[in-house]
Amino acid sequence: MTRTIVGTAVGLILGLVVVLVGFGQMLIVGLFALAGWAVAKVLGGELDLGALSSFGQQRRSAR
Repeated sequence: MTRTIVGTAVGLILGLVVVLVGFGQMLIVGLFALAGWAVAKVLGGELDLGALSSFGQQRRSAR
């Protein structure tokens, strides 16, 4: 599936959640979707959390 199709599907699902249950619940669904995406990227090896932690350590040591 292309990114356009996935983005459209996610937009339709979040729009449906807004219509059915409200904006606050849509934010919760969106946050869980974002967390699921991040976990999938980490497990697939596409997102390196080690690089993020070393970035934070470099910023702290520069102060």
